[in-house]
Amino acid sequence: MKLRLSTGPHYLSRENTQTLMLDVLIALVPTTAAGIYLFGTQAAWVLAVAVASAVVCEFLFQKLAKRPVRIMDLSAVVTGLILGLNLPSDAPLWLPAIGSAIAVLLVKELFGGLGHNFMNPAMLARGILLASWPARMSVYLMPARVLGTTNVVPAGADAVSAATALIRPQGYEVYDLLLGNIPGTIGEVCKIAILIGFLYMLFVGTVTWHIPVVFVGTVAVFTWLIGGDPLKAVLSGGLLFGAIFMATDYVTNPMLKVGQIIFALGCGILVSVIRLTRAYPEGVTYAILLMNILTPLIDRLTTRKVYGTVKKHA
Repeated sequence: MKLRLSTGPHYLSRENTQTLMLDVLIALVPTTAAGIYLFGTQAAWVLAVAVASAVVCEFLFQKLAKRPVRIMDLSAVVTGLILGLNLPSDAPLWLPAIGSAIAVLLVKELFGGLGHNFMNPAMLARGILLASWPARMSVYLMPARVLGTTNVVPAGADAVSAATALIRPQGYEVYDLLLGNIPGTIGEVCKIAILIGFLYMLFVGTVTWHIPVVFVGTVAVFTWLIGGDPLKAVLSGGLLFGAIFMATDYVTNPMLKVGQIIFALGCGILVSVIRLTRAYPEGVTYAILLMNILTPLIDRLTTRKVYGTVKKHA
């Protein structure tokens, strides 16, 4: 009989990648349902294409690369759904297809698969889409339900630039921001649905409060310091969705709690600076990506010394 010796700490958990991803998908159900209800069937098509493209791309790559096919771990489904929720409701269907291909092939699989990517796949894919097709990605429609129609209306008089709700949030009441009666991406508009998902993930232990609360709190404090409305700043744009569903990505944020707090502070400061300078309508995407790059450095600076390590002499 062979015994395997390994260093502590030792922890037996029933959690695996599939169950964790399933919890994230369950948490995204309220946001997904709200997005489809508000924006209509076109939003459902965007989400379906994003998810299907992510799963198909992962399956084909792993088959061609002769790697184990891992689509059943649901990570590709989560990536595709999060990307789709970050797109405008009237996005042409080739946009989520290309975006999911970028997220899975370029960001995830080419770096070694799940657990090896240094940036959040859905976030980087969205950043590339924003840079490549800014006109398609930065003009949003008012929800169809708000306009009293059953489907999303064509772009035109009802299209609103992404900067509107951020630069002039006083044009919307708090209840509009909470219920999703504002222009935005499919998944970012209904804040109540996002918060329900957050509470579920906290309840099952999928995430902790540290990154979302510190991230959002930093933006609120900075907004208050410059004389703005902290509550409306928090409820505007994609801040809550990004802080809860993307900044908390296990792979691309620091391992220790102190590192996660530093990470979240950096995200909040970057979002505040970008919004304040108005150099870009929304800073959540690039704030998270920039802090993803700094995650290895944060880990290095916050790593605790392992008990029993031999001290190196100069």
